[in-house]
Amino acid sequence: MNIFYRPQYQSEATLFIDQLKAENPQMEERQRQGLNLLWDKTVDRAAWLGFRRARVEQKPYVYQTHSQ
Repeated sequence: MNIFYRPQYQSEATLFIDQLKAENPQMEERQRQGLNLLWDKTVDRAAWLGFRRARVEQKPYVYQTHSQ
Protein backbone atom coordinates (compact mmCIF):
# COMPACT_ATOMS: atom_id res chain seq x y z
CA MET A 1 0.00 0.00 0.00
CA ASN A 2 1.25 3.46 -0.91
CA ILE A 3 1.85 5.72 2.09
CA PHE A 4 0.57 8.73 0.11
CA TYR A 5 -2.73 7.07 -0.83
CA ARG A 6 -5.63 8.97 0.72
CA PRO A 7 -8.91 8.19 -1.06
CA GLN A 8 -11.05 10.20 1.38
CA TYR A 9 -8.96 13.39 1.04
CA GLN A 10 -10.30 16.31 -0.98
CA SER A 11 -8.47 19.60 -1.20
CA GLU A 12 -10.10 22.89 -0.28
CA ALA A 13 -10.11 23.87 -3.95
CA THR A 14 -11.97 20.67 -4.91
CA LEU A 15 -14.52 21.19 -2.14
CA PHE A 16 -15.03 24.81 -3.22
CA ILE A 17 -15.57 23.87 -6.87
CA ASP A 18 -17.97 21.04 -5.94
CA GLN A 19 -19.95 23.44 -3.73
CA LEU A 20 -20.00 26.08 -6.47
CA LYS A 21 -21.28 23.56 -9.02
CA ALA A 22 -23.97 22.36 -6.61
CA GLU A 23 -25.17 25.93 -6.04
CA ASN A 24 -25.05 26.86 -9.74
CA PRO A 25 -26.00 23.84 -11.86
CA GLN A 26 -26.12 25.93 -15.05
CA MET A 27 -22.51 27.10 -14.63
CA GLU A 28 -20.90 24.35 -16.73
CA GLU A 29 -23.28 25.00 -19.63
CA ARG A 30 -22.49 28.72 -19.47
CA GLN A 31 -18.77 27.91 -19.48
CA ARG A 32 -19.21 25.81 -22.62
CA GLN A 33 -21.17 28.61 -24.28
CA GLY A 34 -18.40 31.09 -23.46
CA LEU A 35 -15.76 28.71 -24.79
CA ASN A 36 -17.71 28.22 -28.02
CA LEU A 37 -18.08 31.98 -28.38
CA LEU A 38 -14.30 32.46 -28.23
CA TRP A 39 -12.89 29.37 -29.94
CA ASP A 40 -15.39 27.68 -32.24
CA LYS A 41 -15.14 29.83 -35.35
CA THR A 42 -15.88 28.97 -38.93
CA VAL A 43 -12.85 29.29 -41.19
CA ASP A 44 -13.09 30.92 -44.59
CA ARG A 45 -10.74 28.64 -46.50
CA ALA A 46 -10.55 30.90 -49.59
CA ALA A 47 -9.52 33.91 -47.50
CA TRP A 48 -7.01 31.79 -45.59
CA LEU A 49 -5.48 30.60 -48.86
CA GLY A 50 -5.27 34.21 -50.05
CA PHE A 51 -3.50 35.24 -46.84
CA ARG A 52 -1.01 32.41 -47.28
CA ARG A 53 -0.29 33.35 -50.90
CA ALA A 54 0.14 37.05 -50.07
CA ARG A 55 2.72 36.36 -47.39
CA VAL A 56 6.08 38.04 -47.96
CA GLU A 57 9.09 35.97 -47.02
CA GLN A 58 11.28 37.41 -44.31
CA LYS A 59 14.91 38.11 -45.16
CA PRO A 60 17.56 36.19 -43.21
CA TYR A 61 19.01 39.31 -41.55
CA VAL A 62 15.99 41.43 -40.72
CA TYR A 63 17.90 44.14 -38.84
CA GLN A 64 20.55 44.67 -41.50
CA THR A 65 20.09 47.87 -43.45
CA HIS A 66 20.77 47.86 -47.16
CA SER A 67 22.59 50.83 -48.67
CA GLN A 68 21.53 49.98 -52.20
